[in-house]
Amino acid sequence: MKRVKSLFEDKKPRTWVFYGDSITHGAVHTFGGRDYAEHFSERVRTEMGRSQDIVIKSAISGDNTRGLLNTFDWRVSRFEPDAVFIMIGMNDCAEANPIDLPEFENNMVELCAKIDGLDAIPVLQTTCPILPGMSPDRTPYFNDYMNVIRKVAADAGWPLIDHTFEWERDSDKLYYKMSNAFHPNAAGHIAFAHTLFKALDIWDPASFTCQLFFPKSFCESV
Repeated sequence: MKRVKSLFEDKKPRTWVFYGDSITHGAVHTFGGRDYAEHFSERVRTEMGRSQDIVIKSAISGDNTRGLLNTFDWRVSRFEPDAVFIMIGMNDCAEANPIDLPEFENNMVELCAKIDGLDAIPVLQTTCPILPGMSPDRTPYFNDYMNVIRKVAADAGWPLIDHTFEWERDSDKLYYKMSNAFHPNAAGHIAFAHTLFKALDIWDPASFTCQLFFPKSFCESV
């Protein structure tokens, strides 16, 4: 994580890419609210005064690790990023997707290698948990896929932001953050953003983005 944090240490403009599936895409389920990549952009480009930084979200709903690899040049490499935040796995772990754990691990390792080959930093992220009893095609496999993400990060020393762990620590607040079984709502994206800010040491409780809470009953737990 130290390498990512160092990107904020000078005024050189940086390019940040957010890569993944519908959860990062943020479509529909925020009901018009900002997603976590947009909160990151507001925090960095406005509040931190890094207006020359570029924040790109190239996540696509329904994607999996095969899709990320197959479209990498269009969605990542042409932007010459400094860091790429990857959040993936919710579709890979579904029974309908024929991506078993060994392939998932290989795909994650290849993605990180491709990002590293651009002289960029891959930042791996686990995702939001699944609401209990609401996705039987994913729930039995979800934790194994999140553990693969943790393993890939640990084996190579890549930065990891473990959203799943943070959300499970506040499991009684899970329903406040979710639109459906596995898509976060606007509050969920605020939770993502706050965990991201803290991991990158760009958290400032005096900033507007770090004070965002929704709904009111959720305000002490994000």
